[in-house]
Amino acid sequence: MATKKTPKTKKKITKKHKFKIAKKYRPLFLFLLVVIVAAVAALLVLVPRTKNPEEVRIYIPTGSTYDAVVDSLKTHDCMPSLSTFSVLSTARNYRNHVKGGSYVVKPEMSLLRLVNKLRSGNQDAIKLVINKQRTPQQLCQYLSTKLELNADSLLALLQNDSLCATYGYTPQSIIAMFPQNTYDVYWNITPEKLLGRMLKESNTFWNEQRLAACQSLMLTTTQVVTLASIVEEETNQNDEKPLIASVYLNRFRKGMLLQADPTARYAAGDFTLQRITSAQTTLDSPYNTYRYKGLPPGPICIPSTASIDAVLENRQTNYLYFCAKEDFSGHHNFATTLAEHLLNAARFHKALNARGIK
Repeated sequence: MATKKTPKTKKKITKKHKFKIAKKYRPLFLFLLVVIVAAVAALLVLVPRTKNPEEVRIYIPTGSTYDAVVDSLKTHDCMPSLSTFSVLSTARNYRNHVKGGSYVVKPEMSLLRLVNKLRSGNQDAIKLVINKQRTPQQLCQYLSTKLELNADSLLALLQNDSLCATYGYTPQSIIAMFPQNTYDVYWNITPEKLLGRMLKESNTFWNEQRLAACQSLMLTTTQVVTLASIVEEETNQNDEKPLIASVYLNRFRKGMLLQADPTARYAAGDFTLQRITSAQTTLDSPYNTYRYKGLPPGPICIPSTASIDAVLENRQTNYLYFCAKEDFSGHHNFATTLAEHLLNAARFHKALNARGIK
């Protein structure tokens, strides 16, 4: 008679055995954890945030919401994963700390770096070019197209007598504080900070050498800029600017009317005029040097460095007159006597008539 085999009993797994198993596989668990963490880190830190191969600049107006920022990033193709950006923004509490400004987003930048950049307000400066603006109104309007500031708010400051006086200017002369140049500034700079920056730049421009030349002319820096603004409007030929400046300096020293066409054009408020007639030269305006002796109350434009230095050069000549050449080359005929000047002027006016310029 066959005997029954006794079934094998399952080996009981004790806590001690479980601990040994866990201990045995712990290195594997740790390895997998490291791999996962490394993969996540690589995703957040190494993976580029966009397919756009070019760097882009985004503008976040002051007071913008988080949703507005997201819309801007999506518009500029800086948002490959909205969900990842959302998670990172929540983790970094960016949703409640949106900072206005202008930011450059580079192709290789990860979403984590992008969130950190925006969260910290680490914006990138823009290149602000100050060029030949003719009036404070034009200057403010131009700056409002390059910066976040409001044109009317800035103009109100430039028209404030007491504020201008704190900088050493008047509302008529304040644009002399804006040297032509290219400046690195933050896009959301306030009007007050911009004025402070321009005062600093103006002080830097007027170095010891220029101040010494200014004193030798017995003119203030604002007077030099004002005279330079007339030179600026007279010609684009830098080689002729010292000669033109000498004409006006000679007339100024002799107490003669400057009779500068650009001032009559400025008084008329029409900068497109090609021919100045008695309609402009008879205008009653302190800017009209055909009627009032001396310099205008302020610059008629923001002059270039070349024009300012042309005045400071103090070229010594006997010229009292000049007139545009009849070949319309942009150069001028200079004269020491009125009779000679009238001949030059007659040739130029004949050329104007021939071209039908009124």
